Amino acid sequence: MGNEYPKYVTEKAINSLKTKINFQQSETSYSQDWEYEVSDSSRIKEFMYLYENIELNKDEQFALMTVIVSSYNDALEEGKIDEEIQEKILFFLFNESDIHRNIILEWAMLDEEDLSNCYVIAPIMRELAKHLYG
Repeated sequence: MGNEYPKYVTEKAINSLKTKINFQQSETSYSQDWEYEVSDSSRIKEFMYLYENIELNKDEQFALMTVIVSSYNDALEEGKIDEEIQEKILFFLFNESDIHRNIILEWAMLDEEDLSNCYVIAPIMRELAKHLYG
């Protein structure tokens, strides 16, 4: 099953999400870093609500969760810790790890020993990766 994990956000998933989620006009063009360009720490609750309540296929779930994790990383950088949202994010990452394995590993940055060179969210993701993958 290891090769079945989504590896990256696809253009098809982006285009589909754009019809389901209201992104700013400047955020509607496909680009390699689209999921990071549309991340928004002020919209995490909205993104999480949509993740929980709209019908999404596996690739759309992967794409939207990437936006959510990126947005929460931005919030942590801004000093905005929201334990409730963090718990929801971790719940879905854990329970849908068959979809989100590559998100968890990317943000955990396990190959980097110096945490000062990592994403702010890396310690949280490392703990999750340790729990899931040993």
